[in-house]
Amino acid sequence: MTAATDDSIDVRVGEPSDRLQVLDLLRPTLGWSSDDQFRAFYSWKHEENPFGPSPSWVAVDDGEVVGFRVFLRWEHVAPGGEVLRTVRAVDTATRPSHQGRGIFRRLTLRALDDLPAQGVDFVFNTPNDNSRPGYLKMGWSQVGQLGATVRVSSPMSLLRVARARVPADLWSVRSSAGQPAAEVLTSSGVAELVDSLGPTIGLSTHRTPAYLRWRYGFAPLSYRAITLRDDVRRGVAIFRLRRRGPALECALCEILLPARAPDVRRALVRSVVRACGADYVIRLGGSAVDRDGFARAPKQGPVLTWRPLRAGAIGRRLDDWALTLGDVELF
Repeated sequence: MTAATDDSIDVRVGEPSDRLQVLDLLRPTLGWSSDDQFRAFYSWKHEENPFGPSPSWVAVDDGEVVGFRVFLRWEHVAPGGEVLRTVRAVDTATRPSHQGRGIFRRLTLRALDDLPAQGVDFVFNTPNDNSRPGYLKMGWSQVGQLGATVRVSSPMSLLRVARARVPADLWSVRSSAGQPAAEVLTSSGVAELVDSLGPTIGLSTHRTPAYLRWRYGFAPLSYRAITLRDDVRRGVAIFRLRRRGPALECALCEILLPARAPDVRRALVRSVVRACGADYVIRLGGSAVDRDGFARAPKQGPVLTWRPLRAGAIGRRLDDWALTLGDVELF
């Protein structure tokens, strides 16, 4: 196929009729397979999200989708209780034959032009070292690194962790620890737990029962949950196991507990540590060293970036945010 000029490539809003071509484009560029699990993952992520279906844009050359850009709808609660409509920059792909021609930039800038009319306050994401410079050139700000704390289970585990300098697997390792999160989060007590959560101290995900059921209910990701005395209203910890090189990692995604019961947090953390059977447990935040054996992992944790879409939007400083690992570990 003869390379076309940039003027011949049409950038427009994605349509349902583009879906098959988009999935075909994502497979080789993102390493996605053609099996039902990945199609289900795409549907769960971009079509079943309770915050709304993901807005997307495509680049089309002679009727063929050659570029794709999608933003995941999200909601944040600001200190004071205001619910903000936000999006996170996630999947993007350009057909190899059309790379190096500015398609990613054109798609992203078109999205930034369109999103304010949809009431979106800001864009956020955690790009890797390779893609971050491109975002910064398009007006994103580097907020800072989200600090991670780690608890290693044994000296042998420490050796495996030291060799685990690779990205974690997307898919989870099956586990019998705790209970399936999907089952726990469908119980009637979840709404009561959500209503009892304390006020946010920074920008945090708008946690509704519908959000929690969606976020941790996709069966192939095998999220697990531990509650106290089998009563989700008293608090719940949500986690999953995944491989990171030779090490088995427990990603402690979420601890939800009533504002009136701060001591429950430590009990839930200890329960996860005992039950998970992993080489180490990782979470966002926490003190540099704590009584449960967690310690700050130097230079570990995703780098958060942010792009305002309205004047006065908060999020520029790391102190503006109150994120959990569940907010960033998958998307």
